[in-house]
Amino acid sequence: MQFEDSGMYRVKAVAEMFDVSVNTIYRAIESGDLDALKLGTGKGTIRIPGEALNIYLEKCAQAAYEAFVTGDESAAEAADDAQGVQVGEVA
Repeated sequence: MQFEDSGMYRVKAVAEMFDVSVNTIYRAIESGDLDALKLGTGKGTIRIPGEALNIYLEKCAQAAYEAFVTGDESAAEAADDAQGVQVGEVA
């Protein structure tokens, strides 16, 4: 999955594309794993640049690959961990 680098995406749209909860996306943003922009003042509006999504997906894929190669955990567990989802947790 590739995102247009110049595109801007809503948190809800990203959550739907990744098939995770909106809270999972907010946690990734709050932890610094996923870059986002806050537009406006006060509560504001969050937008996620396409380039940030591409970088985040690459980091998740790399973490899953490394965990699988080293045998520390299954690829599915590593991918879930990289997205901040616990194995067995429903997002």
